[in-house]
Amino acid sequence: MSIDHVKGLSCMNCGKQLPPTHTDYTCDACGVPGILDVLYDYDLIRKRTRKDGLEGQDAWRYLPFLPVDPAAPPPRLSVGGTPLYHPERLCRELEFPGLHIKDDGRNPTGSLKDRASVVGLARAIAAGARTVTAASTGNAACSLAGLSAAAGIPCFIFVPKRAPRPKVAQLLVFGAQVFQVEGTYEQCFDLSVEASRRFGWYNRNCAYNPYLVEGKKTVGLEIAEQLGWQAPDRVYVSVGDGCIISGVYKAFHDLKAVGWLDKLPRLIAVQAEGAAPVVKAFRDQRPIEPIEPNTLADSIACGIPRNGLKALRALRESGGDAVTVTDQQILAAMRRLAGSAGVFGEPAGVTAFAGFLKQLAAGQVPRGERAVVLVTGNGLKDIDSAFKAVGEPMRVEPSMAAVEKLVSRAG
Repeated sequence: MSIDHVKGLSCMNCGKQLPPTHTDYTCDACGVPGILDVLYDYDLIRKRTRKDGLEGQDAWRYLPFLPVDPAAPPPRLSVGGTPLYHPERLCRELEFPGLHIKDDGRNPTGSLKDRASVVGLARAIAAGARTVTAASTGNAACSLAGLSAAAGIPCFIFVPKRAPRPKVAQLLVFGAQVFQVEGTYEQCFDLSVEASRRFGWYNRNCAYNPYLVEGKKTVGLEIAEQLGWQAPDRVYVSVGDGCIISGVYKAFHDLKAVGWLDKLPRLIAVQAEGAAPVVKAFRDQRPIEPIEPNTLADSIACGIPRNGLKALRALRESGGDAVTVTDQQILAAMRRLAGSAGVFGEPAGVTAFAGFLKQLAAGQVPRGERAVVLVTGNGLKDIDSAFKAVGEPMRVEPSMAAVEKLVSRAG
């Protein structure tokens, strides 16, 4: 594999520097807690790459910033290239003209996680892996299963018993071997790590395999390009394990390092009140402590954020902030975003929007700023929560008289 723009890896826990040939997923001194950060030769990237020289329409156009061999075959599914909307009606309603919505529910399997999986699979194929595995509350698993199916690579998935049935159905339709664990996501994570060691499977866990966050950063690279290579003032991100906000930070950090941006946006982490260990650690300026998660937003129902160190770095180095929202605020955000902007997100996907609405109402977002809200997953992933947000349809007899009666009531 020829990836000379990757200089090596750095342990987020102890700071140890490791060569790019390091094959373990984590630091050899710290073990699993020693999550690694990929280091790049920015001078080399700057010499080789121009803004107007990027090719293609999907995430692969950012290969110069990814830990993937430039000669690697392109993905079999088109990942990335999702729209960045400027929803005029919603902007008027909120009296906030600088709002932008990045809809990553438009990816092949319906979530941002496809961005990580496409890089993970490229690394797995280059390493000669014959089988891949992941632990997930749903979306990461679905993305790996779909992309693995397209690539013809067997896939074993660990999901907790609380995983929404539409996501489990998606896994099975893609042909994945699914273990629905009678336990928590954290237990699924540990099982997948142990299984990858026992059976030699390639592990896609984003908070374990350092190269997956690099795939997620393509969403930040896209946002910057879609805004004309200008950083927004702030970006709102739903946070569970901390991987997505870590990738968004890495994107803007990399672009600033090569001179394509002159500043970092403020990153705003949004968590559900019942699953907010990152917010609490950031506010109290202390290490992250495990909790028992309790939220309907399953994709961010994470009690032990495995990528918490990178998430906290993203907040601190961007001068960011962290906010919690209730499940009811999440459901209200789902209705508002779909009803006024036509973007249907699942609960975790719209948690960032709920955080934006909360801070806007509190006067914490200057009206002249430009804010990007990242929607990470499609609403069809969790139909039960959608019904909780909007209620049931009107029942009507098959006659115009019955319809007129209901219309008069609705009016």
